[in-house]
Amino acid sequence: MRIAIILARSGSKRIKLKNIKKFIDEPIIVKTIKNLKKMKMFNKIYVSTESKKITKVFDHIKDINIIKRPNNLSDDFTGTRDVMVHAIKEISKEFKLEEICCVYATSIFFKKKNLIEAK
Repeated sequence: MRIAIILARSGSKRIKLKNIKKFIDEPIIVKTIKNLKKMKMFNKIYVSTESKKITKVFDHIKDINIIKRPNNLSDDFTGTRDVMVHAIKEISKEFKLEEICCVYATSIFFKKKNLIEAK
């Protein structure tokens, strides 16, 4: 199973709620999700978040799975690795994972070739 995990917490200090700020008429996280879906590289796309506000922004998009991130993994001091380990443990309860891609919610400009080269 190939999966993408988008990391999207609500506690940004520099730009409040940056993951759901509109960029060219659409929330940033929605652009990232659509970009991933268009690439057709992943069997499933997950969003790891503690925020109901963030979840509401993309709830109209089909086939997006939510990983409820605990608050202790949503602070300014928790690293990407810890959040990914949590997400992988949650997803592994349902599926055998073959490939996992970590994507930040604000990564709206990456291309399919970047992911292929990163393998």
